Amino acid sequence: MRACIILHNMILEDERDTYSQYWTDYDQSEASGSGTLEPFSTEILPAFVNHVRARSVMLSTSFIIKMANSLRVPNLIGGKFVESKSLTFIDVINPATQDVVSQVPLTTNEEFKAAVAAAKKAFPSWRNTPITKRQRVMLKFQELIRRDMDKLAISVTTEQGKTLKDAQGDVFRGLEVVEHACGMATLQMGEYVSNVANGIDTFSIKEPIGVCAGICPFNFPAMIPLWMFPVAVTCGNTFILKPSEKDPGASMLLAQLAMEAGLPEGVLNIVHGAHDTVNAICDHDDIKAISFVGSNVAGMHIYARAAAKGKRVQSNMGAKNHAIVMPDASVDATINALIAAGFGAAGQRCMALSTVVFVGGSKPWESILVEHAKALKVNAGTEPDADLGPIISIQAKERIHKLIQSGFESGARLLLDGRSIVVPGYESGNFIGPTILADVSSDMECYKEEIFGPVLLLTEADSLDEAIKFVNENKYGNGATIFTRSGVAARKFQTEIEAGQVGINVPIPVPLPFFSFTGNKASFAGDLNFYGKAGVNFYTQIKTITQNWKDSVNNDKINMAMPTSQKSFE
Repeated sequence: MRACIILHNMILEDERDTYSQYWTDYDQSEASGSGTLEPFSTEILPAFVNHVRARSVMLSTSFIIKMANSLRVPNLIGGKFVESKSLTFIDVINPATQDVVSQVPLTTNEEFKAAVAAAKKAFPSWRNTPITKRQRVMLKFQELIRRDMDKLAISVTTEQGKTLKDAQGDVFRGLEVVEHACGMATLQMGEYVSNVANGIDTFSIKEPIGVCAGICPFNFPAMIPLWMFPVAVTCGNTFILKPSEKDPGASMLLAQLAMEAGLPEGVLNIVHGAHDTVNAICDHDDIKAISFVGSNVAGMHIYARAAAKGKRVQSNMGAKNHAIVMPDASVDATINALIAAGFGAAGQRCMALSTVVFVGGSKPWESILVEHAKALKVNAGTEPDADLGPIISIQAKERIHKLIQSGFESGARLLLDGRSIVVPGYESGNFIGPTILADVSSDMECYKEEIFGPVLLLTEADSLDEAIKFVNENKYGNGATIFTRSGVAARKFQTEIEAGQVGINVPIPVPLPFFSFTGNKASFAGDLNFYGKAGVNFYTQIKTITQNWKDSVNNDKINMAMPTSQKSFE
C-alpha cells in the first residue's frame, strides 16, 4: 500500500472530526485501489495553515509513514521508505507546544549497512549516467521544491520552531544550491593542454568519488541537506543522509521529491540516530567523504575519526560573529540589520550576529536597540505576527538562561531580559525573548561560548584598530561585518579581519551558491568548503591523462633517462 504522508500541524479542537473523516476517506480510497484522494490536496492545505494557531493534534508535513497507526519516521534504503526495526525511538517535539510530532529511530547497524550497500550498488550506473541527464533530475527537483515550498516550510516550523516566513527562507536558500547544481556540466569541467611535448596531450577530468555522507544540524532542516546531497549526486556520487533527530521531516520530504524528480533507487539513502549512527558513518570503509554542520565538539570528533580512516571531511562548526559599528554608520539601516541578524530565527543560526563592537561608544545606540528589540513579537512560528519563535529544546533554553545569568553576574549590564517571557496559548513553549547584554568583555563565559539564542552582546572600542584586534582574538572565524560610510574603513576591515565571510553593510554575509561558504579558524575543519566550486571539488577527484598517439611505429632505441618535454638538456 502506498505510504500516506501526514502533515503535522496544529488544528482547532472542533476541527478534529473534519480531518479525521478526511483520513478515514483517504484510507478507504487507498484500500479500494481507487486512489481518488491525495494527502493534503491544494484544497485542504490552506485550511491546515489557517488552523495552525491552536495547540492540539499534530498532523504535519514532516514525512511520517502511517503504518499500523504509527508515527515513526522511516529510513530510506534503496529507494524504499522502510520502518526501522529498532527498539529505540526519539520523540520529535514541537518546541512551541511540547507535543510529540513523530518518532525517529536509532537506525540499527544492519539497516545502516543496508543503506551503504544500496548506495554502493547504485554508484556504478549513476556515475555513468550522462551528466546532462543528472542535471535534468536537478532541474525537475528544483521545480518540485518550488511546488511544495509551503509544505516544506510548515514541516520546518512545526519541528524546528522558526517562523513560516523564515522557514520559507530556509527552503529557498537550499533551493538556490539545487539551481546551481543544474549547471554541473560547466562546474565539473576539467582542463586540457595539447602538445605539452612532441605529439603528447595532457588533460584532467573531475570524477565522482563514490558513496558520500552528510550529517545535518537542527537549525536549518531544509537548507543544509540541500547544501549537501544535490551537489554530491549531480557530480555522480551516491549519498547517505543523516538528518537531525530533532527535525527530520524536511529531509524526508526532500528525499521523496528527489525520487519524484527521477533520482534512481539507492542514489539517496536516509538513516537516523545519534552518536552510534555518526560513528558508523565515520568508520564505514565504503563511505569516502563526509559533510557535517553542527557543534565544535561533534565536528572535531567527526573530523578526527573520519580523517583517521582516510576520508575527506568538511566540518562547519560553531561561530561568534561580530559586527563593528563605526560612528558614521547609518543609524536606521544599522539598527534594523543588527536586530534582524541578532534575533532572527531566535538566534539559532551559525551566521547570527551575536556580538556588536561600537567604535566610539555604545551609549548612543543602546536605547534605540532596546526599543526595536522590545517591539519584536515572540510567538509560535505558525502565528502570522511572529518575528521569532521558540528555542529548539528545553535543554537549549536552560543553557541559554545560564549563559545570560553568567554574563550578568560577571558584570555585564542587562539592558533587556527575555528569560521571563510567556506566550499566551503556548505557555509550555521553549520561548526566550530578545535579550541584550552591554559592557561585555572577552573573558566572560557568555562571550567565549556560542550562545545560539536571541542574545545580543554589546561592547566598545576606541578605534577601528582596537575593534579589529578584539574580533581577531576570538577563536571563531565564520563571519564578521562592518557598518560604515567610509570606503577607507571598509577596505581596512576586509583586509585585516580574520573571518571567512566578510560583510560590508551586510549583516549576514552568506555567499550565494556560485561562491562557497567559507568559514575558517575554529568554525571550520577540512580543506574544501560547502557548495560552489569548492563543493564540487570536495565531491570529485582529479584524474590526469597524458596521451601519445603516433602515425607510425617508433623505432627509436629504448631511452632509460627521466622523460622530459625536451629532446636534450642542451
